[in-house]
Amino acid sequence: MVQKCINPYLPLEEYIPDGEPRVFGNRLYIFGSHDRENGNEYCELDYVAWSAPINELGNWRYEGIIYQKKQDPYNGEGLPLYAPDVIEGPDGRYYLYYCIKFQDSINVAVCDTPAGQYQFLGRVCYKDGTVMAENQPYDPSVIYVDGKVFLYFGFAPCMINIPRYKNQNLQGGSVIELELDMLTAKTRPKIVIPSLKHGKGTSFEGNEYFEGPSIRKIGDTFYLVYSSVNTHQLCYARSKKPMEGFEFGGCIISNGDVGYQGRREEDKLMSVGNNHGGLVEVNNQWYIFYHRHTSLNQYSRQACAERVFINENGDIPQVTITTSGMNPEPLPGLGEYPAVYCCNLTNGHMGALSSIGRTNQEIDFPYIICENNERYIKNISNGTLIGYKYINLQETKNIGIKYRSRGEGALEIYTSKDGALKETIFLHSSNEWTVRKAATSFKKEENELYLVYKGTETIELLTLYLKGDENE
Repeated sequence: MVQKCINPYLPLEEYIPDGEPRVFGNRLYIFGSHDRENGNEYCELDYVAWSAPINELGNWRYEGIIYQKKQDPYNGEGLPLYAPDVIEGPDGRYYLYYCIKFQDSINVAVCDTPAGQYQFLGRVCYKDGTVMAENQPYDPSVIYVDGKVFLYFGFAPCMINIPRYKNQNLQGGSVIELELDMLTAKTRPKIVIPSLKHGKGTSFEGNEYFEGPSIRKIGDTFYLVYSSVNTHQLCYARSKKPMEGFEFGGCIISNGDVGYQGRREEDKLMSVGNNHGGLVEVNNQWYIFYHRHTSLNQYSRQACAERVFINENGDIPQVTITTSGMNPEPLPGLGEYPAVYCCNLTNGHMGALSSIGRTNQEIDFPYIICENNERYIKNISNGTLIGYKYINLQETKNIGIKYRSRGEGALEIYTSKDGALKETIFLHSSNEWTVRKAATSFKKEENELYLVYKGTETIELLTLYLKGDENE
């Protein structure tokens, strides 16, 4: 059975941030970091892979563990493995590029198949055996094109103060050319996107480099996606040459929808943290892969994707974050959806999530959590908006929710964030999961669903029910 695409597109218990999408054969693979649910730091788990048939992008298959932390001979402490990339080399084998927390190197593993058991190959070094360690070699992205191999990487702290990098002059996103052995650095690093310190007066001013490069060649142009100094944005730069001439292109997506249709930073529609992802073309449609944040820190990130469109000038207009994700049509208006599939969750003053090892319990905003193996929305207070788009609401005649509540109130139903009230679901205090519903109807053009809580104390939301006529 063909499964509908939805965000997040992997099972809700899976957390694959920093996703690099790659098409090998007739399948789309996703390679990324691996967070733990309710984790305590970034990337705690071993690398795994998932894949889907290119004609069924909602039907994802778990490929298993492809590489373990303990396999790297330089990782005796079992430190986290950060954002990887995989490409097919000139010899037909598959090369996994990755980095280890607080180690200044890019390491490589190899496998005969895209999602098999990778084996350690070596570190990226110069011809004399010296490890290539300049410009903070994090977040590798690789392209093999026109008989040459190019490796992009780099990290440049911006709004966060990390003591390890305090005295380093980190200039921005970098590139080197590799020999065809996929390991040997043929050139020294060149800066292609400036960091915050070096961006003034360039096309990148205000959108300088932070981390997470992802390189693709589209037509005759190299597109370098990266996380900007605003951290929640994935921006892109373009050049006709792989190692020089990159100019700022724009923002493709923000995991808080900041910038979309002029949305301001203070009006973000989700709690935000870092962002990292890449572009892929499947059956003549381009997609941007990114991640969203759950819990009360940045350590439990889930994989999402949206359709994007490249216009005749080569520009990629920013797209909005959605529940329907890669699905070409709105999701069915009949069915049962976990409430955590929301694409908007805001009390009107959402903050950035912590990345310093604490859970931010003192921060007063709604969030997605897993407790007792149940994934739900917690801390929904008066005025909180919960949004789902896009859904074929013309099919929907009744809306129900499963909730718990400490107070008394109601969920108001809207089909736009500033539209007319459609209906109200009244809620009573309940320590157990309770179902309430309301009859309603929608016009053909209405495909966005917003729930706004009005009441005392806080509520928790587990399930959204969309049904037809009760008598059918």
